[in-house]
Parts: sequence; structure tokens; C-alpha cells
Amino acid sequence: MTDPRLREDFARDVVLLKYVGMNPVVVHGGGPEITQYMERLGMRVEFVEGLRVSDEATVEVAKMVLVGKQNTDIVLRLNHAGQPAVGLSGDDGLLFRVTKQLAPGERDIGFVGHIDRVDVDVLNHIAADYIPVVASVGADETGQSYNINADEAAAAVAVAMHASKAIFLTDVPAWLEDPADETTRIAQATAAEVRERIGAVTGGMRPKLAACMQAVEGGVTAAHIIDGREPHSLLLELFTDAGIGTKIFP
Repeated sequence: MTDPRLREDFARDVVLLKYVGMNPVVVHGGGPEITQYMERLGMRVEFVEGLRVSDEATVEVAKMVLVGKQNTDIVLRLNHAGQPAVGLSGDDGLLFRVTKQLAPGERDIGFVGHIDRVDVDVLNHIAADYIPVVASVGADETGQSYNINADEAAAAVAVAMHASKAIFLTDVPAWLEDPADETTRIAQATAAEVRERIGAVTGGMRPKLAACMQAVEGGVTAAHIIDGREPHSLLLELFTDAGIGTKIFP
């Protein structure tokens, strides 16, 4: 979501959810901007099945972009939209405890983390009065920093907080039968159906579908993949009968 107008719409929509009695938690990445900074610095950019290959220098850039820039920007927009927000990363209050993650096929992709534990006490304390905004970085028990896929982080937070919904914003309309044809939206599927078909899915949609499975198999009522380029996509998915993205349920 790079368009400033869409970011403003998103902030207003999240604040509206807070006003009507929901307790939204925003978990974010910042992939395109991380890539831009890496390219400016002459660093190699590589992905394996939607996961960024991350050496120590890549993790430092990710922390700079996610914690120092993206997180602050989201917090300021939520504040401006009328609801105080608090920015966090997985390091704050030991929110995330992380271990090393391998890519599919047991490929080593560097300092990419898997979240083993989420300290929900930290989030529940903040969410009572504020909107928590969480950057998807964290550390292991030795203090080694890891880049964490934002979709996995969002799913882990949703499961730990016993959320009713997990919503994943992306830059395509939904999960598509044919990625080249935006009219082939898959409106809904069960987690079992996703598990059967995920082996044929490539690119950034694969970790999103994996995160949806993680969420609903962990007790979340439904997970949604929606187009963040669509104005007010969050409200359109939640408050219309047909929705606009893909809904995954148990």
C-alpha cells in the first residue's frame, strides 16, 4: 500500500472499527520499501517462495524501514484519524520469541524468523485503550535479530489473541485461479482445500495462504485476503455480503 491516499483510507477504516467496539491490531511489513532501500544500497534482493533471503545486512535494512519508518507512519496516520495508536516491534516487551525458519524444501534463507511465542499480555494491555501497530521483526533468545514474514506474524498474533478475524492486505484482487486473470477470484475456500492446493501456488500468495491456514487452524473464525489497492477494501470485505477478496474458513 504505497499510495498515501490509500494509507489515509486504511487508517480511517481501522479507527472506525475501533469506534464500533472492535479491537483491531495492525501487523505490518514493508516489502516494497525494503526492496527499494536495498537496491539503492546496491544489495542483492532475492526471494524464495515469497520469503526474502535475509543476511545480517538485510535484517538491519528491514528494521530501519519497518520500525523506523513504516511503523511510525502508520501510527501517525491512525492518530490523525482520531484514535491514539502505539507502535511496537517484536522486540518490545519480548512480544515475539523467534527461531530460525527454513524455506520450503529446507532451504536456508538466512535470518528469517519463525514466531514460537507471542506475549499477548503486552498486546491486550495496549489494545484496551490504543490501537497496537506491530512491525514484523523479532529476536531469538540470544538476541539475534530476524526478519519475519508479516503474514506469518499477523497469523501468529491473531491466534494468540483468539481473534475472530485475520485480514491480509495484498496487491492483487484475491487468491486467483489464474494469477494472470483477475476475473478468476476464489471467493472462499476451506483450510483443507488450501492445504491441498498450496503446493501449486508460487510467489507472495503462498505465504499469505499459509498464514490463513495457520490462523484458522489455530482457532481464528475466518481469514481474508483482500486487495489493499482498493479504497476501503477492509470495510467492503467485512460489511458486505459478497466481500471483495478470498475468505478462508475451517
